Amino acid sequence: MKKSWIIAIKELQAFFDSLTAYIMLVAFIGFSGFFTWLYGTDIFLRNQADLKVFFSIAYWTLFFFIPAITMRMFAEENRTGTIELLLTKPITEWQVVMGKFLACLLLVAIALGLTLPYYLTVWKLGNIDHGATITGYLGLLLMSSVYISIGLFTSSVTGNQIVAFLSALFAGLFFNIIFDVLAGNFTGTLGTLLSYLSLSSHYESVTRGVIDSKDLIYFASLILVFMIATEMTLSKRKLAQ
Repeated sequence: MKKSWIIAIKELQAFFDSLTAYIMLVAFIGFSGFFTWLYGTDIFLRNQADLKVFFSIAYWTLFFFIPAITMRMFAEENRTGTIELLLTKPITEWQVVMGKFLACLLLVAIALGLTLPYYLTVWKLGNIDHGATITGYLGLLLMSSVYISIGLFTSSVTGNQIVAFLSALFAGLFFNIIFDVLAGNFTGTLGTLLSYLSLSSHYESVTRGVIDSKDLIYFASLILVFMIATEMTLSKRKLAQ
């Protein structure tokens, strides 16, 4: 785990050494703040002391931003050939995957941490449901973890960052929209299965303040599946050297 943290800190520093982290943070705060406080069904229009608007906006904002931060994690190293050098180090493929996963998750956590003033402001304005707010942030972290694992996998199988970005978005669409649409067209066991595969349904369940074991198992399973798939991709590349 120590080696994974070393990789995570190195990758996180790389984010801040470039403009990637700053662009992502400013854009995330800008989008979420604008739609939460100023436009559409904002907090003042709803006239309720909650952050449901923010959680809804942040959900889709992160949907697009996470593929943008994961696309270079392996694709750039595949293109330049530095991945081969990295895999010759005394570290395992899993440690590499975990390190890059943690770096991306830390960046997302920093972005969400910068929105805590929203929570404090709404708390001052009314009687906010603290439990639902905490689970809302937890839902965003779980959802982000799934997107990060998907993004790392798509980045590991190509040397083109744009391809990695678009592939991660396409995979995300399946878990957000396509499974929802298909579930509405089927009944019985198949309909139940498709509904269970929908990421948005599990996210909404968590943000309602209900932490169900089936939701946690769903998120953990997706994360593990895509991270193991990424590890297997790296292992094949290492054997091919």
